[in-house]
Amino acid sequence: MMKDFEEVTAFLGDWGCFQKVVLFLLLSSTIPNGLGFVSVVFISAVPKHQCKIPEVNLTQNWLSVIIPVKVVNGKQELSSCSRYNLDVIRNLSAEGLLPGIDVNVTDLEEESCLDGWIYSKEIYQSTIVSEFDLVCDDEWKQPLSPTVYFLGVLMGSFFAGQLADRYGRKPVFFTTMAVQTVFTVVLIFSPSWIVFAIMFFISGMGQMANYVAAFVLGTEILSGKIRILFSTLGVALGYTIGSLLVPLIAYFLRDWKKVFLATSLPALIYILLWWFIPESPRWLVSQGRLEEAEAIIRKAAKMNKVEAPEDIFAGYNAKSKGEAQPNALDLILNKKMRPITPILCLLWFTVLTAYYGLTLNSGNLTADPYLSTFISVAVELPAYVCVWLVTQKLPRRPSLICMILLGGLSLFFTQLVPETLPELAIALEMLGKYGFTSGATLLFPYTAEIYPTVIRSTAAGTCSIFPRIGTCIAPFLFQTRPNLKYLPHVLLGTLSLVCAFITVFLPETFGKPLPETIEDMSERTSLDETKQRKSLLVYWEQFTRLEVSLN
Repeated sequence: MMKDFEEVTAFLGDWGCFQKVVLFLLLSSTIPNGLGFVSVVFISAVPKHQCKIPEVNLTQNWLSVIIPVKVVNGKQELSSCSRYNLDVIRNLSAEGLLPGIDVNVTDLEEESCLDGWIYSKEIYQSTIVSEFDLVCDDEWKQPLSPTVYFLGVLMGSFFAGQLADRYGRKPVFFTTMAVQTVFTVVLIFSPSWIVFAIMFFISGMGQMANYVAAFVLGTEILSGKIRILFSTLGVALGYTIGSLLVPLIAYFLRDWKKVFLATSLPALIYILLWWFIPESPRWLVSQGRLEEAEAIIRKAAKMNKVEAPEDIFAGYNAKSKGEAQPNALDLILNKKMRPITPILCLLWFTVLTAYYGLTLNSGNLTADPYLSTFISVAVELPAYVCVWLVTQKLPRRPSLICMILLGGLSLFFTQLVPETLPELAIALEMLGKYGFTSGATLLFPYTAEIYPTVIRSTAAGTCSIFPRIGTCIAPFLFQTRPNLKYLPHVLLGTLSLVCAFITVFLPETFGKPLPETIEDMSERTSLDETKQRKSLLVYWEQFTRLEVSLN
C-alpha cells in the first residue's frame, strides 16, 4: 500500500523541538506584515487644514473672517480649500472698513489656496497628505495612495504564489520580505508623490507575498493539531501583534517618516532566519528532490531526539521530475478544481475586502484615531482564538457560513441604529469586524486543505488576488460615506449573504489529510459534489411542493 507524506514522517511526532522552532519563527515573521498594513491608516490620514495666509498688513478683524464658513454634513466648518480674495480684503482693510459692519463678508469673491495650506498638528505632526499637499484639487491622490500600495500587494500575491510553487517556499519568502523592507525605507526619501507612489507599489509587492509564503511553508511542515494551531491562531497572532503595535508607535512618533522607519527596520532581523527556517520537505518531495527532503527530515529527527527509519521514503510514490508543473490556469481548466476556484475567489474577495475596509476605516470611528484603531485590531484576538477552537472540533463549511453571516448581518443592522446612539453603531461594526476576521482566518487553512501540494501556493496566491482588488476599491468606497453613508455596509452585507449560500458547494476537508496531487482531490470533490446535487434536488422538491400547496 502506497504511503502519503504524513505517514512516512509520522515518526517525527507533532510537537517536538523542530516543530516548536518552525512555529515560533514563522509566527514572528508575520509581525512585520501587521506593522506594514495598519501603518497605512496613519501615514495616509488627512489632518485638518485650511488656506495659508501670507504675512500681510491686515487687521485682526479681517484675519478672523478671511476663511469662509461652509456647511459639511450638516455642520458649519471653516473651508479647507478656499479663502476670500486676498487683494480685495487688503484694500478693504487699508480703507478702515470692518467685516460684518461695513462689508458683508459672504458677498466677497472666493479664491483657492494660492499660498498653500496650514495643517493642524493636534493629532498628526505630519502625514503623506501634509507632506505632498494631497488636498483639494489633489485630494484624489489621498485614497489612491493606499490603492497603489494594494495594487502592489495584488501583483506580489499573484506572482509570488507561482514562483513559490516553481522555485520553493523559502527563497520566495525571504526575497519578498527583503523587497518589503528595503523599499519601505527608501520611500521616505521620496521627493514627490509620484516617486512615493512607485516605491509604495513595490513595497506592497512584498507585503502579503511573504505572509502567504510563510503560511504555506508552515502548513506543509507542521502536521496534526499543530498545523491547525499555526494556520489559525499562530500565524494570525504574529500579524495581530504587529497590528497592535502600530497605534502605539504612531501615537508616540506622529510623523509618517518616523512611523515607516519604526515599522520596517525591525524586519531586517529576519534575514538571520535563513539559517533556521528550512525549505518545505513536502514541496521538495513533490518536485522529486527526495535527497534534500530526507536531509531536512533527518535533521528534524535529530532535533526531536527520535530515530529516523533507514529508508524514510520506502513505499512512497514520489513525483517524477519530468512531470508537468501545474500553473494558475489549471485552477480553472482542470475539471477537479474548476467548480471550486470561482467560489473560493468570491469568498476571499468579499470576506477580506470587508476585513481590510473596516480596518482602514477604523481611524474614522471616533475622534481619537489611535484608540479606535487599537480597539479595531484588538477585536481580532478573540476571533483568532474562536477559529482555532472551532477548527479542532467542527467542520469547515458550516463554520465558515456562520462567520460570514455574522459579519454581513452586523453591517446590515448598523444601518438601523439612530445617530443618537453612535456607541451602538460602533459596537455593531466591531461585531462585523469580528465575523469577517474569523471568516478570513478560516479561509487560509481551508484553502490550503482543499488544494494539493503541487499547486497549493499558486492557489493561495491566486485566491488572495481578489481581496486585493477589493482593498484597492475600499479607500474610495468608504470615502462615499459623507454622501452615501450606508453604501459600504449594504454592498458588503449583500455580498456576504451571497457568499454564505455558495459556500454550501465547497468540499468538506475536516479530518482529512492534505492532498498531494490533483488526483488526490478526485475522491473528495466527487463525493461532495454528489452530496451537494442530492441536497439541491431535495431542496428543489421541497420548494416545488410548497409552491403547489400555496397555489
